[in-house]
Amino acid sequence: MKAEASAVIGRPIEEVFAFSTDPEKLAMWAGPVTEAKQTSEGPLGVGTTSTRVTQLLGRRIEHDYEVTEYQPNRTYSAKTTTGALPIEEHLSFEAFEGGTKVTVEGDVEAAGFFKLAEPIVSRIVKRQVEHDVATLKELLEADI
Repeated sequence: MKAEASAVIGRPIEEVFAFSTDPEKLAMWAGPVTEAKQTSEGPLGVGTTSTRVTQLLGRRIEHDYEVTEYQPNRTYSAKTTTGALPIEEHLSFEAFEGGTKVTVEGDVEAAGFFKLAEPIVSRIVKRQVEHDVATLKELLEADI
């Protein structure tokens, strides 16, 4: 199940990139994420690991993630390495008149319980990605 959403955020690309790729800030803008933290040492980059807790269809899901692509102020990708719902995410950033265009893409592979609910999960994922991008824009333009 793939979903994609974009927005132009009225902030410099460096600020948008830093905020949206910080694991510690993820729960502020990614709706189903209730907890997130970096689990590896050092600065964010390819190979950095993190853990996230999400809520989906009333279920608590814990995933470990690994950053698979990291080009400052351009791209960020990560994928799950554990958890009941395999996920790949990709964020791209480009300077745009008046700010930064950010595009968030998510690809979720339904398995187990979620495979049975795939049509519902697909709609939820699409709406959630759109909502997350709108929340990211709102937060950053509010100077948080």
